[in-house]
Amino acid sequence: MTAMADVTFYTNPMSRGRIARWMLEEVGCDYEAVLLDFGTTMKGVDYLAINPMGKVPAIRHGDTVVTECAAICAYLADAFPDAGLAPALPDRGAYYRWLFFAAGPVETAVTNNAMGFTLPTEKEQTVGYGSLSHVTDTLEGLFADGRSFVLGDDFSAADVYLGSQIAWSVGFKTMELRPGFADYIARLDARPARQRATEKDNALMPQQGAG
Repeated sequence: MTAMADVTFYTNPMSRGRIARWMLEEVGCDYEAVLLDFGTTMKGVDYLAINPMGKVPAIRHGDTVVTECAAICAYLADAFPDAGLAPALPDRGAYYRWLFFAAGPVETAVTNNAMGFTLPTEKEQTVGYGSLSHVTDTLEGLFADGRSFVLGDDFSAADVYLGSQIAWSVGFKTMELRPGFADYIARLDARPARQRATEKDNALMPQQGAG
């Protein structure tokens, strides 16, 4: 009898599921990937019972279902502590700060910019991110001291999520490339887990010209 995987992973290679797969590769757990299609199986009854939003990624670990990339990263870091991707609880201030800064201000600012939505200056105080320039300035300041990762020398789940946001945004030119960003992205790209995740997702991408 084949043993069941530790985690069931619902994804599509053209989605934020790439972030969750990278995290799964980092923790090194056994997982089964379930590939879903936009507009069909992602909106089907079976998957809506897992995530009523009909979006990926999501994971099931035993009886626990987790959606939202930042939550998945934080959960997996705690569920598989041997990977060492979350600091001890008393030291988690910066870890939580930057993980959820990425999930809130960064993602919102970058998405709005990509959609061509710019707030009038007098309205910036009404949203959590203020402006894309404020967000980018803050991230530039984070790496101004030459640190290797979000928490300094130690790679963590915060780098999986925040690093993915920065790399994606810079790559698609929805965020300006600031000092420190290129070196940070290069360090992330050099991680074997990120390389494995990228290879697996790229292999699932639809081929050009395919019917």
